Amino acid sequence: MISVADIIKENRIPSNFFDYNAYVKGDLEIGLLENRRGDRLLAVPETLISSLYAGLAKETGQASKLVLFNCGKWWGKNFYTRFTESIEEYYSQNLAEMNMITFIQSLKECWRTHGWGKFEFDPQYQAQGFILIKTFNSPYVRAVVGNTMPTGYLEAGVLTSFFSRLTGRELFAVQTTCESLGADCNTYIIGLPERLQIVDSFLAEGLPHETILQRILK
Repeated sequence: MISVADIIKENRIPSNFFDYNAYVKGDLEIGLLENRRGDRLLAVPETLISSLYAGLAKETGQASKLVLFNCGKWWGKNFYTRFTESIEEYYSQNLAEMNMITFIQSLKECWRTHGWGKFEFDPQYQAQGFILIKTFNSPYVRAVVGNTMPTGYLEAGVLTSFFSRLTGRELFAVQTTCESLGADCNTYIIGLPERLQIVDSFLAEGLPHETILQRILK
């Protein structure tokens, strides 16, 4: 005989796994934050982020860009593992069986719920070998005194590692617009490293995003 509990379980319609009210759980008295799977969460104040960036710049100079990028790559690798495990378990599907809409919507909600701002995915240039990502209100894009180049090195590292593991190919993310330079969002182009190596020279020339994009598409 089939129980009511089994019927409910089998016909459950998954909603938003990363809904903030359901995803973040905490005990203010002991200062503990967890997600709905029981994994520990860490609340990072803005002053700490600013201090880390300033300290890195002082101690390592220009090398701070590479340090942040590599930290982002390490973070992105672990983030990809936790993210895919969560949604595969929740939707009872392997990643390969999941439709792209569900995957991207989950990624957007995850990004927002973790306090990283707004995330947009633009696949219109996928046939030419590029993916565009836009982030808004990023806590990790910091204005640096005298900077004229984008500063989202940490996010670029996260996206590099995340999409490399998602596609099974060694990809690279380069930032072409930056909130720290007055843009309304941070834009990242993701593609094969050899096709994006020239972008830094375009940025140094002060070329805008659309011009850079059209040049690499050619």
